[in-house]
Amino acid sequence: MAKPAKTAAPEAAAPAAVLTISSKNYSSWSLRGFLLCRLAELDVAEARVSADDPAIRAELLLQSSSFLVPRLDHEGLRIWDTLAIAEYLHELKPEAGLLPSDRAARAHCRSISGEMHSGFANLRSALPMNIKAHHPGFKVWAGAHSDILRIVTIWTACLNTYGGPYLFGPAPTLADAMYAPVCSRFTTYDVALDPRSRAYCQTMLALPAMQEWTAAAREEPDEMEELDVEF
Repeated sequence: MAKPAKTAAPEAAAPAAVLTISSKNYSSWSLRGFLLCRLAELDVAEARVSADDPAIRAELLLQSSSFLVPRLDHEGLRIWDTLAIAEYLHELKPEAGLLPSDRAARAHCRSISGEMHSGFANLRSALPMNIKAHHPGFKVWAGAHSDILRIVTIWTACLNTYGGPYLFGPAPTLADAMYAPVCSRFTTYDVALDPRSRAYCQTMLALPAMQEWTAAAREEPDEMEELDVEF
């Protein structure tokens, strides 16, 4: 009896979208875009922009929100800027809960996310993103203290109002994606926090998508010598 012909294994479906990022160790904006896609459960492939690109080096060194990374390509559309990506994903997958269902909470979420997007320049300068580094007892210069105090105030108000463990209740939202790199920075630079803020940081760092990103960042080659500052 002839043996039946072998059938080819079905090919895995191609990802629905492409997310362009830069360094996983240094780029807080790339991390935000990644987390938003994970929270929305959008299947994405990653594309990397070389750290040799002058614009990307500037984005990493200045931690600016005005460059074209992260960038989401989906169904013929190209979306850049982290907040634009978030709003697009919310329209695409409203059931993911990137924004709260309550109108007042939704406005609050957008407000603190926008504040993170456009503010905290002193924090960005004093505590650059560097997941692989750890600086116990790091002395934060005075200009960044007001930014740290403001962030803790935002977190405390949200956790008190919505009950935690995330900023707007039991599930992570846009706001958590926006403040996740701050949790990493506070850990890297050993920033002293009150117990509730420290617990929030631990909750964010334990998020599976955050752990996935962190593990990849630790395997990343050191490409940005300018950011390997000795403290």
